[in-house]
Amino acid sequence: MDPIASLVGLAPLTLAGAAAMTFGAAYVRGLTGFGMAIILVPLLGLIVTPGEAVVLGILLQLLIGPVGLKVILADADRATAMPIALIAMATTPLGMVALKATTPDVARLLITLVAVGAFVAVLLPKQPEGHRPGRLAVGATGAVSGILTGFAAMPGPPVVPFYLRSALAPTTARASMMLIFFATAIAGTLAALWVGIASGRLIILSLLLFAPMWLGNWIGGRHFGRVAPHVWQTMVAVVLGVAAVAAVVRILN
Repeated sequence: MDPIASLVGLAPLTLAGAAAMTFGAAYVRGLTGFGMAIILVPLLGLIVTPGEAVVLGILLQLLIGPVGLKVILADADRATAMPIALIAMATTPLGMVALKATTPDVARLLITLVAVGAFVAVLLPKQPEGHRPGRLAVGATGAVSGILTGFAAMPGPPVVPFYLRSALAPTTARASMMLIFFATAIAGTLAALWVGIASGRLIILSLLLFAPMWLGNWIGGRHFGRVAPHVWQTMVAVVLGVAAVAAVVRILN
């Protein structure tokens, strides 16, 4: 076996497949501001255990989070993104504890339900112009996002509908989501180390996958802004829909 492949416990062809998956998911992240974990974690779950896929997804989000952070901080709606991020960071360990106590089959089922739920939520009617979410909506979004980060490396299902249904410009919504996801990645990594499920093998694998992730994110970011807002919103919904259908197909098989 190749020396690098032996370090991460994957055959070279499987490792190449993981790199291709990561590139594609990162492209979606760069284009829409989300979607990497929703797409990538179920796919990685085909080659590693669900728990390892979750940790790997969190580590990858941590590595890509600082890329373009200055612009993200400038464009984000801090009035909502900051409290959501802080609450999500606080509740992430709860999801990690639940993941450790859940069997792989149940974890796969729950992750599938999360993907489907995100697609349904994004189809709800948009909020009226000038609407500002209340403290309850902000708090609930942050709490659920944190729990899903720890359990499934998927902070997006409550966050994406929260911003997509708002009247914010795509640039602001995208930056706000990216800021929250970077915060949850920090919390998720710390929680994984605390619980003891972040192995050295997964850390090495995440570093190996950084290059295709960075490239996919860069290309996606270059394409963002070249499409009209309504087209961008449609693309976000399509990404969630494809992820939901793929998750259901995998669980049925």
